[in-house]
Amino acid sequence: MSQPLMNTPTEIVTISIVTHNSDKIFLSLDTLIDKLGDNPAVKIIIFDNHSEAGYQQKLLGYQRFPFIQVTLHEENKGFGFGHNYNLLSKPSDFAIIFNPDIILEQDVLNGLVSLLKQHSEAALLAPKILNEDGTTQHLVRQKLDVFDYMLRFVPFHFVKKMFDKRLARFECRELPDDRDSYVRMISGSFMVVDVEKFAAVEGFDERYFMYFEDNDLCRKMEAAGYKVLYTPRFQVVHLYERGAVKSRKLFFVFLQSMRKYFNKWGWQFF
Repeated sequence: MSQPLMNTPTEIVTISIVTHNSDKIFLSLDTLIDKLGDNPAVKIIIFDNHSEAGYQQKLLGYQRFPFIQVTLHEENKGFGFGHNYNLLSKPSDFAIIFNPDIILEQDVLNGLVSLLKQHSEAALLAPKILNEDGTTQHLVRQKLDVFDYMLRFVPFHFVKKMFDKRLARFECRELPDDRDSYVRMISGSFMVVDVEKFAAVEGFDERYFMYFEDNDLCRKMEAAGYKVLYTPRFQVVHLYERGAVKSRKLFFVFLQSMRKYFNKWGWQFF
């Protein structure tokens, strides 16, 4: 068994996972359980958004571990709804919003929670998020506009090449690798949360079924006077599939969420 991810239990940290038929969750859970061992300072809460019956039964099998709790919901209410269900009851002071396709590669949980605790002005924190091949997923944002978001969906490489510098700014590629930075928006695929502050802004806006709810949460935190921290000193692997690029149905969900976001926060086209 690997070395535990949290070697000195001090307080419960909740790992909140929301899933809907995600085939990656079992690899993610098995890896996480192997590295956690029997650590009682971690609670994993899984919210299932009305997956198939066989999938749900497999999830329920993980409740043989005393630190794992599974909730089966009767309909798919979306990403934000599930995490709100898990966290607005304040099961712990700090939590990890954890995609079902995250793989932890090192001792990160304790370090990330400790870092957020050191920054009382911050409500959210993200590590560097990597692809399986070790390259960086540039998921940090300082601003959102329609042009840059749609540019990422253009299939023609030469078009993206024309706007390479603009895309680099949009994806915050200039962020330093040797120190932490305050940023405006981080990805909901993996974020550390001060649960009290999360509850104070009423968590995720559940009007977003999927996409943009993480950006919206960061904007809500900013409006409440809290900061968002990015640290490249810790990394996690995200088995990223870019569903909105591959699926027409998810692309329309993406567009709906984009409209909701800009209707709420103001339209910025370029």
